[in-house]
Amino acid sequence: DRERAEVLKNISFRVKKGKTVALVGSSGGGKTTICHLLPRFYLCESGEIRIGDVNINNVSTETLREKIAVVQQDVFLFSGSVRDNIMYGAPNKTEEEMLAAAKRANIHDYIMTLPEGYETVIGERGVKLSGGQKQRLCIARVFLKNPPILILDEATSALDNTTEIMIQQALDELCVGRTTLVVAHRLSTIRDCDEILVLDSGVVVERGTHDELYALGGFYTKLVTSE
Repeated sequence: DRERAEVLKNISFRVKKGKTVALVGSSGGGKTTICHLLPRFYLCESGEIRIGDVNINNVSTETLREKIAVVQQDVFLFSGSVRDNIMYGAPNKTEEEMLAAAKRANIHDYIMTLPEGYETVIGERGVKLSGGQKQRLCIARVFLKNPPILILDEATSALDNTTEIMIQQALDELCVGRTTLVVAHRLSTIRDCDEILVLDSGVVVERGTHDELYALGGFYTKLVTSE
C-alpha cells in the first residue's frame, strides 16, 4: 500500500567490501528497515539490493543469510545449553572453533563459572543471563559463523554504560575485515565509521564522515550535541 511504499524514499548508497557504514537519525527514520531489507526479512517493492554484482533476490534465502549476521538489541536465545546457543547457525564447526569464538567474545571465562560450563541450560530467551552476557553469547555465535557481512542494529542500546563499553570492544573486533552496517543510538560509537548516513523520515538528508558532518552544523550536529 501507499504507506509501506514510502517508508524509504530514493535511498541509494554503497558499502565497499570491508568498510563500515553507520545509519543514524531520529526514531522512525528508516534505519532498521534498511537493515531488515538486506537479509530479506522484508522484500523491496522497488529498486534492488546487490552484494557484489548479485541481486539478493536472485539467490536463495538460505544462501543469502549464510553470508550475513545480525546483532540486535533483543538477542535471540533459546532454552538450551550455552553450547547449543553458540553453535546455532554454525552446527558444523568444531569444538576448538566454538571455544575460540567464546574467548574472542569475552564470554568463555564467565561460562566456565557456570555449574555445568558449556552444558549449562540458560532458560527460555536466556532468562538466567544478564543483558551483557546475552550479547556476548550472540557475539560468540557470530564469531563462530564468521560471515562476511555484519549488521549491528542498536546492539548495545539496552545496556548500562560500563557493560556497553565492554561489549563495544568485542563488537569492534567483530567488525574487523567485515562489511558492516551499523545502527547506533550513541553517536560516540560510530565516530570512526568510513561513512555515516543521516536519515530523516525515510530520506538520506546528510552523508559523510563524522568530522565532515559535524562541520556542516546541520541535522547530524544537532544529534551529536543533544547526547
